[in-house]
Amino acid sequence: AAPAGAVSFSVKHTEGVSVEVTCRGQAEDGSATGNGTRWPLDEGTVLRFSMSRASAEVNDNKVTVSFYAEGGKHINQAGVFLTGIGISLDVDADRDGTVEKNNPSKASWTWGPEGRGAILLVSCDKESP
Repeated sequence: AAPAGAVSFSVKHTEGVSVEVTCRGQAEDGSATGNGTRWPLDEGTVLRFSMSRASAEVNDNKVTVSFYAEGGKHINQAGVFLTGIGISLDVDADRDGTVEKNNPSKASWTWGPEGRGAILLVSCDKESP
């Protein structure tokens, strides 16, 4: 997707984004914003970005990739807006009738009337072909 004549690229991103560039089989941290690091547009170069927390609002994070020609002339840039979505299985881990997001018993399970942990009922029958 790089423009014609581009030989290298740089990456800028907002604080909520982590960036990794794999170039010539070597992974490098691309998370330092504004440091001017440029990577070659070689075959097999991979730009991987991710978010480790949920966004406060839609499109509140961004990654911008700038492309450069031979000699360092800026050709063009491309960007993507990101929205991190938090997913959590919230359960009544201590079986007291209240679903709590961060209950410490969520990670363990104990059998019995005084037990702790989620009870998961799975439907394994064929309701549709």
